[in-house]
Amino acid sequence: MALSLGTAGAAVAAPASSSGPRGEVPFGPVTVADLEAGGSYARAVQLSEPRPGRSRTLLATFQQFDVEKPGGFQISRSDDGGRTWRQWSKVPDDGEPGRIWLQPYLYELPRAFGGLPKGAVLCAANSLDFSSTRIVLYASVDRGLTWRFLSTVAEGGPPRAENGNTPVWEPFLLLHRDRLLCYYSDQRDPSYGQKLAHQSSRDLRHWGAVVDDAVGDEYSQRPGMITVAQVHRSLWIMTYEYGVSDTYYPVRYKLAPDPESFGRSPAHELLDQDGYAPSAAPTVAWSDSGGPGGSIVVSANSDADFFVNRALGDPGRWTRLSSPMPRGYSRFTIPLAGTGSRHRPGLVFVVTGAPYGEQAPVQAGVVQLD
Repeated sequence: MALSLGTAGAAVAAPASSSGPRGEVPFGPVTVADLEAGGSYARAVQLSEPRPGRSRTLLATFQQFDVEKPGGFQISRSDDGGRTWRQWSKVPDDGEPGRIWLQPYLYELPRAFGGLPKGAVLCAANSLDFSSTRIVLYASVDRGLTWRFLSTVAEGGPPRAENGNTPVWEPFLLLHRDRLLCYYSDQRDPSYGQKLAHQSSRDLRHWGAVVDDAVGDEYSQRPGMITVAQVHRSLWIMTYEYGVSDTYYPVRYKLAPDPESFGRSPAHELLDQDGYAPSAAPTVAWSDSGGPGGSIVVSANSDADFFVNRALGDPGRWTRLSSPMPRGYSRFTIPLAGTGSRHRPGLVFVVTGAPYGEQAPVQAGVVQLD
């Protein structure tokens, strides 16, 4: 947790006038929510089963540090591909008075699971007060309009992002085979200042043992903020920040044949073709366009540019993609399926809030991976 590439081979985002397949075009940034206190750590999910002739519905949310307002997450909805937004709901409904809500993650179940139907939306988050941190899970079966509590995945100590304390942070969800995986940052292990781990559940109520995914070479180092994407039938990538000091969190990544086996994989530092290292709050996604191996897209708090790899994560093949979308703390992307091909780059939806420690509205847009 951050509380705490040169021009060679560069790619450039297409201007807003460029047209994509199926009528999709780059646009933005547009405002999702304009807040007095600002918002960050924005997340979105694109819902399945679009209505004929209409853009898919998007839900978006974000965190706020404004402790004077009730807790919970505002859920915003767009039915036109992210161009316009309206407030839709809140999770949880009452904000659980007395607690602060950070680090949301939205996920749609691709199939029926754990007693919920295909298309149910999950929201994982960190619910905290001055004595504890809790990674909790909520669910909606009406496209994000109402929510109910399912379970607590992990519970840690007070929200102090310094070594020697025991909080948990930053959940990320993935349904893999017959289990839901919840990845998170974990300071509870006395052997590490912070590590990355996951737990799994077959019923969304009970959670298995902690499995390590990334640890520091030294106690003081702090791997954090894991996100995961599948880049091939038998290849997965996880990105994370690697806290080597109080002010420097270079982006690292691992590749593994299975999303539950990252712990055995070596770590790579993400460097562009000029040797530049982006830092802090990375997220990763994969587009099926732009080459035979598709395009891995990474964002980091340090840059408005994105970092793209079309060689299945080869450490020597990262290039920069300039973008009209502003940088942000844990900026989030959703590749838009069917908007490109193996010969043509596709489009990516982007949602972002303020960079860490700054104030800005929550904004969204679509960029092309040229």
